Amino acid sequence: MDVMGDKATLFETGRFVQPSGEEATPDESRDEAADAVETGEAVEEMRLRLAAEAGDVEAVSVLGAMLLRRGDLDGAEPHLRAATAEGDRAAANNLGVLLHQRGYPDEAAGWWRVAAVAGSAAAAHALGRHCRECGDEPAAEYWLRQSAEQGHALGAYALADLLEHRGDAGAERWLRAAAERGHREAAYRLARALDLKDHEQGGELGERRNPPAGGTSDGRGQDNGVAVRSEAEQWYRQAAARGHRRAALHLGTILEKRGDLKEAGRWYLTSAKDGEARAACALGFLLRDAGDTENAAIWWLRAAQEGDGNAANALGALHAERGQTQTAERWYRAAMDAGDDNGAYNLALLCAEQGRTAQAEQWYRRAAYAGHREAANALAVLLLQGGDTAGAEPWFSKAAEAGSVDAAFNLGILFAGRGEEAVALRWYERAAAAGHTEAALQVGIARLRDGDEQEAERHLRCAAGGGSAEAAYRLAAVLDARRPPQPAHELGEIVHEKTECEEWYERAATQGHRRAQVRVGMLAAARGDVVEAARWYRTAAEAGSRNGAFNLGLLLAREGSEPEAAVWWTRAADAGHGRAALRLALVYARRGELAEGQRWADLAVSLGPAEVAERAARLRDALREELSA
Repeated sequence: MDVMGDKATLFETGRFVQPSGEEATPDESRDEAADAVETGEAVEEMRLRLAAEAGDVEAVSVLGAMLLRRGDLDGAEPHLRAATAEGDRAAANNLGVLLHQRGYPDEAAGWWRVAAVAGSAAAAHALGRHCRECGDEPAAEYWLRQSAEQGHALGAYALADLLEHRGDAGAERWLRAAAERGHREAAYRLARALDLKDHEQGGELGERRNPPAGGTSDGRGQDNGVAVRSEAEQWYRQAAARGHRRAALHLGTILEKRGDLKEAGRWYLTSAKDGEARAACALGFLLRDAGDTENAAIWWLRAAQEGDGNAANALGALHAERGQTQTAERWYRAAMDAGDDNGAYNLALLCAEQGRTAQAEQWYRRAAYAGHREAANALAVLLLQGGDTAGAEPWFSKAAEAGSVDAAFNLGILFAGRGEEAVALRWYERAAAAGHTEAALQVGIARLRDGDEQEAERHLRCAAGGGSAEAAYRLAAVLDARRPPQPAHELGEIVHEKTECEEWYERAATQGHRRAQVRVGMLAAARGDVVEAARWYRTAAEAGSRNGAFNLGLLLAREGSEPEAAVWWTRAADAGHGRAALRLALVYARRGELAEGQRWADLAVSLGPAEVAERAARLRDALREELSA
């Protein structure tokens, strides 16, 4: 309640004479200041008492307010009653405060009504609060509006709170009015309201570590969202500067997302020191990201001890990274006790890493039943690995419907395995739309199968850009098929500029894609770059590519290194390459090793393809005749 009423400005206790003489120490200065305050109050009280005895009604009222503020209810009451009897509205308000403190709310309301009717904004606020507590909302709104319209900050805030409770859009106007008059809770709540409005418009403010995409979605343009965010920040700053710890937390969040980490850290620290566990947790993450895990752990510990589940999870993860699994498990359990479902999920992951499958399933289930989508997906994977396809499918579905991209992709795999390609494609498309690289690859492959090259290219580009070597190879193949025929090159000619398709082949090749490596080698050979071609053929061959080994053999034979070529053809033929077997048959036939040549010709016949098998059969028969002659 507002103790000082309308006489607040009468108490000016800060006007003290600066003491002369020697400069005092800080402690001495504080003691002298306290003594000066006490002396000043004593002098003021004596002056008021003398004026009151002389019949000054205003002095009686102010003296009563002074004693009330000091807590001397017995001393204040007669003075306040006397001033009230003389029509002093401030005394009537303060008498109401005194009676309310004594436990007589109805009598207090009577005096507040007297003062409010006389024009006291403070009394109107107190009366409105009393009416609301009694359940009389119409009367509460009437008196609070009277107070707010007179510029009373507390009245404006209380009116805003009442209107907001009803869902009345007028609440924001009065929150703003209270905030503009320095009410810190009003400033904080106004900032939160603007923050929420920004969320609805597609902005990016919100809780830490869950950043949604930026931009607006209501057609009014991004400038609108920026303006709302800026105003919200302004009010957060005002409330935080006045010591509002949650405002400091949210201000830190805004600054961190903007990249102002130093200032964000200062506000997190301010809020954390005031006891805000979420700020302590956020400060811990900021320190961890800066590489200071030791101090991060200190703040996480502080937050976790105050019941912050996110901090407990962070401590669990920190100890798990250090191999301290028992301590990690203890903190994960603490997170669960704090109501954080991530605790059960992380505990399941810990058990799974240790091979404790049954316990992992138990914790996955707990988190999944609580709505943790990634736990539902992980549980489905675990069941699928155990052969329980029927049990896995509903959990994949639940996770996917809750927004798990991995679960949507896994459903695609599940349906594709059953031969339900159309259903599988729908789930792949859903995952691909959310940025899943492998899902985009599967959609691209499906579109190629359907002959929709344009859509196939779009998805393959997404997947290739996301790091899929197979997508890069297939995209290159699509682009390669569109290229006009290139003029023939002789080995050793100047290397020409690479095309886009070759760049994608090379990207796939550098990621270890063997067919891409062979193709890059072929393109290099076609433009005359023998060294580059040999490098890629060798890379592919050493990784197990039979085509790479065969082509490397061709290149070496062309350069006059037939013995080394035979080594690579042997590797290719042993891996099932028919043409390599035929080449070996010819090599051994030329050397006069007819039996060995016949053996490789037999293998070439069996490996094919048809053209190779036909030639190998003729060679084999000739060698057989030669051997039997």
